[in-house]
Amino acid sequence: MKPFAAFLDLLGKIEDPRRAEGKLYRLPHVVLFAILASIAGANSYRSVHTFIDVHLPRLRKLFGLKWRSAPAYTTIRWILQQLDPACVERVFREHAAALSKHEKVGRREHRHIALDGKTLCNSFDHFEDRKAAHVLSAFASGLALTLAHIDCDEKSNEIPAVQKLIAELGLPGSLLTVDAMHCQKNLRRGRSRRRPPDRSGQGQPADPPPDHRLAVRHHQAAREDRHDRQEQALAPRNSIL
Repeated sequence: MKPFAAFLDLLGKIEDPRRAEGKLYRLPHVVLFAILASIAGANSYRSVHTFIDVHLPRLRKLFGLKWRSAPAYTTIRWILQQLDPACVERVFREHAAALSKHEKVGRREHRHIALDGKTLCNSFDHFEDRKAAHVLSAFASGLALTLAHIDCDEKSNEIPAVQKLIAELGLPGSLLTVDAMHCQKNLRRGRSRRRPPDRSGQGQPADPPPDHRLAVRHHQAAREDRHDRQEQALAPRNSIL
């Protein structure tokens, strides 16, 4: 059996941006080798090319390739930059979901998912007047595995992005941890009550399912009483702390 066979099949689901006659190098192998190069410390397209070039004899043998030479760094750059981010993310989530099936959680335990956003180093583009990318990730601590990513809008913050990611992943039976900025007063406010209009770029999160456990800030009224009532009334499947 070839190494990474299942992963290569998944990478084959990514739409290839090249024309049919321009596919000298198969897309799944280019993406896989770029990932391996990044794990090995490559941080540029030139270093990805160097990684493939140095290990090309071994890669030919392991994967049955007939490449005469490693793809040029300009070829690697063009291929990776032309990929559809949404398509790549779908494949990533499918792969993460397959790996997460091996996680074992006790009957009285919750699966822990940490949601946090980070600004990607050197992802800005002064020429295109683009700020550094801010990406929110869902991390399963029990497996040390990232389940999904989502871009945060430049004109907004992580609050709507967290709610969107929770809605997309579902995550039943999970304990979710988020930053303090998500301790919104109106997070559990019913849909029947009117909300004040959102400030520009500061959209409030959608109402969570009724079995979420929510943290409140120290200065909010009746904090302890509210917490005690929730502890008694709820047997949460999903929790936000």
